[in-house]
Amino acid sequence: MVDKWENAFMETAETFAKLSSAKRLKVGACIVKDKRIISIGYNGMPSGWSNNCEEIVFPKGYNPKSGVKLEPKTRKEVLHAETNAIAKVAMSSESCYNADIYTTTAPCIDCAKLIHQSGIKKVYWRTPHLRSDEGLKFLEKCGMEIEQI
Repeated sequence: MVDKWENAFMETAETFAKLSSAKRLKVGACIVKDKRIISIGYNGMPSGWSNNCEEIVFPKGYNPKSGVKLEPKTRKEVLHAETNAIAKVAMSSESCYNADIYTTTAPCIDCAKLIHQSGIKKVYWRTPHLRSDEGLKFLEKCGMEIEQI
């Protein structure tokens, strides 16, 4: 059963996800230590960059009259919510050591590695990652606590 604190912190992550300028997927993260929020993050472009997270990629020989609909692709420079939250802790006097992270989407493998290396002890997540469960498998292999709420 999810307690009121876990629910409140996940709701905080969901609230900050709404600030993302991404159109395809908005993700939020909240880092908590001793029932105190020490950082938040959401997916988006690096500080000082334009907030355009997606771009249309035109394939070679594309003919606009062909009727083929082009889907926007996420730009490679986009930072994930977990990365942004951990980076904010790194710029503060706080530490991620023994903290928990609440993330609206299960972490990708790269974020999972960063979460583990930063000293976070438990990962709470809401929805599965769209492409892979590699991140969760990595965290389990590291012996970290993970919980879907």
